[in-house]
Amino acid sequence: MTPTVLAGRWPLLLVMLVALAAAAISASQNTNPPKWWNSEQYRRDLGLTQEQSRKLEEIFQQAAPTQRSLKKALDDAEAQFEKIVDQADEKTVIEEINRVVAARAELMRSHSLMLYRMRRVLTRDQWTRLGVLTQREQQKPSEKPK
Repeated sequence: MTPTVLAGRWPLLLVMLVALAAAAISASQNTNPPKWWNSEQYRRDLGLTQEQSRKLEEIFQQAAPTQRSLKKALDDAEAQFEKIVDQADEKTVIEEINRVVAARAELMRSHSLMLYRMRRVLTRDQWTRLGVLTQREQQKPSEKPK
């Protein structure tokens, strides 16, 4: 069996998608998540056109209400779990765990779909460079307020 070019890149693409999804979930907990497609540095480093930035913003805006709703559902499921975890029997706790996991999975699925749609706006080279920029951002030591 001869390996394909895509087979060699698949793990990298998967890692980038997961990293971006994780960043998106983290950002969703912030009331004003950063929009990298509007960042002058990202636009310059990726060579984004105004049309690409516009489309990326449109995808984000279309996904935002669903993201907020799914985040609230996850928060509610986690809160309910915290209320019953010390008092309920194991069967009830398992049911609550399943609700939390399902809510988290739905939020991740929704983020991944949004990122997939964003990926389709970018060229292959821009997507690769975005992965590199994202990894660099994640490797930076977090700045703590003084």
